[in-house]
Amino acid sequence: MKRNKRQMDSSSVSFLDVAACGFGAMIILLMITKSGGQIDIEFTTTPESAIIELQEQLFAIRGETTIVTRELNAKHEQISALKDRVARLLRDRDNLQGQFQTSSELSDEVTEEIGKLSIAQQVLTAEMQRLLADSTAPVNNAIGGIPVDSEYIIFVIDTSGSMYDNPSWNKMLTVINDTLNVYPEVKGIQVMNDMGDYMFNSYRGRWIPDTPARRSQILSTLRTWHPYSNSSPVEGVTRAINTFYSADKKISIYVLGDDFLPGGSIREVLRTIDRINVEDADGNRLVRIHGIGFPTLFNGPQRFQQSVYRYATLMREMTQRNGGTFVGLNDFQ
Repeated sequence: MKRNKRQMDSSSVSFLDVAACGFGAMIILLMITKSGGQIDIEFTTTPESAIIELQEQLFAIRGETTIVTRELNAKHEQISALKDRVARLLRDRDNLQGQFQTSSELSDEVTEEIGKLSIAQQVLTAEMQRLLADSTAPVNNAIGGIPVDSEYIIFVIDTSGSMYDNPSWNKMLTVINDTLNVYPEVKGIQVMNDMGDYMFNSYRGRWIPDTPARRSQILSTLRTWHPYSNSSPVEGVTRAINTFYSADKKISIYVLGDDFLPGGSIREVLRTIDRINVEDADGNRLVRIHGIGFPTLFNGPQRFQQSVYRYATLMREMTQRNGGTFVGLNDFQ
């Protein structure tokens, strides 16, 4: 009987151990299940709201970017318009500076000439006036205000694009033909451009004989003659004087052009010509210099017209100093 009681006690203890372990396992499972459920709920709800908020911020930024881009384009257009206005103002300033430079260059010379005239008036005595009244007026050997008493003539022609590519070139051919007709016969002719380049290299440094055939050849060649030019007559005039002047020859130089660029100095050109075409004991220059101006650039923009006035100013002073006449054409008829 005692042996059976011990067996029953051991069986009861084993059952209790098993039950306790099973109950503990169930509690652990319930704890794990509850904790995992909370994590799943938070993970599924939070990212969706964040995405919606980020999308709203993105749309707002895109709207602001569009507005800023539109304003930036408007600023660029304003800057471009301001740059164009500044460029126009700079061109106007350059034109005004050119006018001022031209006026200032000639102001001293005009003042000097006025002083000379005043002195001449003061020294003119009554006896001089009586002699002038009794004297016989000399024969006026001039046509259209241009003296035609020369035996040799030289044409110095502006061959720049403004002359060659415009109606001035055809008018220039007419002027040269008319000038040649004014001189029925001369002892020699020469043609060069304002750079001093000869039309006929075979007559370089020599006079072209005056014959009807040579005159026709000059006019024919001029129609397509287009060497480089810097629109300044100083090179051609100085070469003509240095090469062809002779004390026993009466020479006239005809300068034909339409402009004198703002970069050139009127005073320096006049001084250069004065040094070469010096006066003799009677106050006469070595050669006569005449000028003819063409109104080419008056048909173009106003900012280019300043060079026309500069050419007219230069040639008026040059011809007056060198015994010649300047004629400015007002149209191409």
